[in-house]
Amino acid sequence: MRRPPAEPTCPGCEEPLEPGDLFCGACGYDLSALAQPPVDHPTVAITVPPGTGAAVGPGTAPPPPAVRYDDPPRGAPAPGIDDFELAAPGPVPARPEAEPPPADPRSAAPGPAPAAGPAAKVCVACRTGRIDPDGYCENCGHAQPRERDHTEQELDAVAAVSDRGLRHHRNEDAFAVSAAALPDGSPAVVAIVCDGVSSATRPDEASAAAATAANEALLDALPRGTHPQQAMHEAIVAAAESVNLLAADPDQGPEHDPHRHTNAPACTLVGAIVASGLLVVGWVGDSRVYWVPDDRTAPPARLTEDDSWAAQMVAAGLMNEAEAYADERAHAITGWLGADAYELEPHTASFKPDRPGVVVVCTDGLWNYAEAAHEMALAAPADAAARPLHCAQVLVGHALDGGGHDNVTVAVLPFAVPEQGAGSAYGTA
Repeated sequence: MRRPPAEPTCPGCEEPLEPGDLFCGACGYDLSALAQPPVDHPTVAITVPPGTGAAVGPGTAPPPPAVRYDDPPRGAPAPGIDDFELAAPGPVPARPEAEPPPADPRSAAPGPAPAAGPAAKVCVACRTGRIDPDGYCENCGHAQPRERDHTEQELDAVAAVSDRGLRHHRNEDAFAVSAAALPDGSPAVVAIVCDGVSSATRPDEASAAAATAANEALLDALPRGTHPQQAMHEAIVAAAESVNLLAADPDQGPEHDPHRHTNAPACTLVGAIVASGLLVVGWVGDSRVYWVPDDRTAPPARLTEDDSWAAQMVAAGLMNEAEAYADERAHAITGWLGADAYELEPHTASFKPDRPGVVVVCTDGLWNYAEAAHEMALAAPADAAARPLHCAQVLVGHALDGGGHDNVTVAVLPFAVPEQGAGSAYGTA
């Protein structure tokens, strides 16, 4: 079972700490400002033995059946499309009050100007030290923000924002947004969001590789007329293969079994496609897709089901949602992409919304602070469809205001219902 390190770690760089430390020996973080370690739920994974579908770990209840979904095998004909149905929002589990986050070094007040020339990089924490080639301040030792700490991208019909958050020392999330033309000339809009498994090695590389591979697979398949649900399934398989390659050992030869890797790079993936009046979602892990209608009097909905310990407990009837998500094992995932995943089970689903709205694709860095569908709808601005980038920025800000315990990534896709009588490449809309 994958778990975060048990020993106390520095909130600035996550290096192990010794009892009584007032400053981190690795980055110089002032530990006296923290009354106690923050509550954090990084993405972790439970090993599932092949063929059992059961969660395994010390102290677990009798294993319930794994949550499974009908999904087309690779190369199978395009699946049928069910009518879109929205369920009423469920109960909201109680959540403890978030502790005030430590000061974010990215917002530190400026100090005296350094003596170095104008081209020299200056530390964002002390504002005086120069940065060494490894990215650390020569004066205070503080690690500097990475390029991925905050990224934004906006296209005509989709936007995404990713942020490191206030607790983690790097951003292990990644996203890809794009648009393609279907064979009939109509547009297809794509959003892929990936969350690195924090307890694995190189989770940031895993999420970046998966997002890129899935996006490229969709941009290849959709213009050729592949049904979006089939294309999403194949894109998840391609993403898994790209993450598996990160753990490949060329010295082992062609007979090497990738499942021998015990802590290989790993991530989760969730994606959405809006095309020709159709909404397709796909996922592995615990990142989610929410539907938020423009008419806020209509019920919103969550369109994915987590691959997690908590979801399995609820599905098996062993706990209710409040009990399951209050358990310390709630955020342990039972499905992920990586060479040490025993079985890849991509989940996909298709919907036909009967009204305009937005599709919110996000990691748990957001939904930890807006778990129920109606909470997500309340957090999204009223003009979300008209301003998707603004909506993504507001939602990321919502997570940071709530404590920012994890990396936060959000993609927003507006959905417009086709005009009445307009044809659809995938059936009558």
